[in-house]
Amino acid sequence: MKKHDIRIVFMGTPEFAVTILEGILLANYKVVGVITAPDRPAGRGQKIHKSAVKLFSQSKNLNTLQPTNLKDETFLSNLENLNANLQIVVAFRMLPKKVWQMPKLGTFNLHASLLPDYRGAAPINWAIINGEKKSGVTTFFIDEKIDTGEIILQSQIMINPSENAGSLHDKLMKLGTKLVIKTIEQIEFCSVKTHAQSTEKTKTAHKLNKDNCKINWNSSVESIYNKVRGLNPYPAAWGLLSNGNKQFNIKIYKVQKHLVKHNFQIGKLIITKKSIKIAVTEGYIELINFKFPGKRQMDTTSFLNGFTFHENAKML
Repeated sequence: MKKHDIRIVFMGTPEFAVTILEGILLANYKVVGVITAPDRPAGRGQKIHKSAVKLFSQSKNLNTLQPTNLKDETFLSNLENLNANLQIVVAFRMLPKKVWQMPKLGTFNLHASLLPDYRGAAPINWAIINGEKKSGVTTFFIDEKIDTGEIILQSQIMINPSENAGSLHDKLMKLGTKLVIKTIEQIEFCSVKTHAQSTEKTKTAHKLNKDNCKINWNSSVESIYNKVRGLNPYPAAWGLLSNGNKQFNIKIYKVQKHLVKHNFQIGKLIITKKSIKIAVTEGYIELINFKFPGKRQMDTTSFLNGFTFHENAKML
């Protein structure tokens, strides 16, 4: 098979997917269509928001479809009319069988973890939250379940001890681009060799929500430190500050950890002119960068210039 014989439909939504799509185009593969999420109102003004993939796709004059229902007969007909023989999925949604079975060469997905670990919606975040030393990207052919199909290729990367979700995201995005191109090349030259995923118990990447982003101050220094960096920059870890008769929901973006023995009550704030430390199991968590409701993100020194703490202030 020659390169020009491959006709690709690309499916994706966020910035992560844009870089992969751009890489496919730069490698001179033909993208006959792009499928992305419908425009939706977002933000305080509820302005109509276009996905990052749509904005990029339109800038390249690619045929773009935004179905609300992937089983809709009109969409399925339009997809079939693109006459693609390969579909590539990056950070999209679960596909019905009619869709992923459509192209002759199959439909493969790029997932930001070393499958079978961290199947699910937030693999980058959970790898850091759980203190993993390595991560990576995987391409696999889609089947009926989520992230369970036969693996085509994997590429591994080490996670730095101070890495946050944002920096790991960017590294995996670049690594993923290379892996997707390599996967297409194997399909092009009919050299694909897949292997089934392990059926043993694996670590999962649950969808992030308000509850699992809240910091438990009874956790260890290391656990809290990992949670904060694993949720930075988005959606951000948070904690509840009790200050006098008021409570504040604080988003926490960056902290330092201090392994020191102490006799303070868990959650107690130790405040100096330049630092805010929180007493936790096995030591202290020092706030470096955080955000109060309705305020901009700021560092500790800037914050202490305009805020007064009650003597019994603590994190709940």
